[in-house]
Amino acid sequence: MAKNRFSQGDGPSQRQLRVGELIRRTLSDVLNRADIHDPDLNRMSITVGEVRCSPDLKVATVYVMPLMGSVKVDDAIAALARNKHELRRHVSAQLTLKYAPDLRFRPDGTFDQLDETRRMFSDERVQRDVSKPDADDEDDDA
Repeated sequence: MAKNRFSQGDGPSQRQLRVGELIRRTLSDVLNRADIHDPDLNRMSITVGEVRCSPDLKVATVYVMPLMGSVKVDDAIAALARNKHELRRHVSAQLTLKYAPDLRFRPDGTFDQLDETRRMFSDERVQRDVSKPDADDEDDDA
């Protein structure tokens, strides 16, 4: 049976990860230097957390977050979507791919997950469980 080439069984390939990182760096540089001809977007300070590419590298999902709550996430994504074609042109100039990937912008939930993890670890019940010695550790010392 033929293997499905779009299967996500084991996660992204090395090529997907490498291209995603190159797109992330390129977009970060372009947004940092304010190379876009949109004054609204140039006023925003946006961080590009991650870029995930489709298996055929034709679609890149870009996870972004405005720094320090300077603007609303929805406003930043709308500004990026308005300038998607110009950002795509900058990305295609830096990469040597057959096709320039279509950029799709999404809010980055990583920071919210980190806050939730910190909150969980600061809970006294979790602290009590973490500070208990394991039964296996006691057996090894004997």
